[in-house]
Amino acid sequence: MTPELAALLELHAGLPRQGPGDAAFTRRMLKKLPPLPASPRVADLGCGSGAAALVLAEELQAPVTAVDLAASFLAELNRKAAERGLGHLIHTVEADMGALDWPAESLDLLWSEGAAYQLTFAGALKTWRPLLPVGGLAVISELTLFVEPLPEEVRKFWSAGYPTAGSDAENARRAVSAGYNVLGVERLPEDAWWENYYGPLERRVEALRPAASPTMLSVIAETESEIDLFRRYGESYGYSFYLLRAV
Repeated sequence: MTPELAALLELHAGLPRQGPGDAAFTRRMLKKLPPLPASPRVADLGCGSGAAALVLAEELQAPVTAVDLAASFLAELNRKAAERGLGHLIHTVEADMGALDWPAESLDLLWSEGAAYQLTFAGALKTWRPLLPVGGLAVISELTLFVEPLPEEVRKFWSAGYPTAGSDAENARRAVSAGYNVLGVERLPEDAWWENYYGPLERRVEALRPAASPTMLSVIAETESEIDLFRRYGESYGYSFYLLRAV
């Protein structure tokens, strides 16, 4: 693990989420899906400390396999699951979500919030499609560009950090090309960024700053630049949730 990654994990440790999201919104997306089998096979890929996995387990009352590379996040998830009486439904797996050796068609519902960008959206769609049978469902959120033309500062930031970011229409086309029907697209409300992610993250930054190492200070600076960009241009980009069915 690089010092930068270690600092990034430390910065996000103990936060309610490792990315933007909202439990009520997760429940709403779940309710928009077609009916699942009586005993659905469910996985949350790139689960972080499990905000979505816990909602899925609670709402479905079904086992959820929660996958992440960060053992510290999975330990947090196991603790939260036990506290909420969901320990019997959460199965954590420390693994690379882009290199799972699971059997084909092993899931009925594949869920991933704020993590697919690590493989690129097109890469995640292609990599995960074999895990679903025809008719299997996926809900995957992705950084999405909402306006055209983008403000120049936003264009430069995301061109450098995530050059494949696209519009809702572009991402829908990527999903169709990868073997899915698009059942719906829903944008995560802007307040879900502030209340559940950037707000707690800013407080975490202030707690760590006094004793921060040079590496941590560098990670903090990058994080604050990202937050500032969203504060000024949050209407021009965000997360969309893509509700998909494998074909």
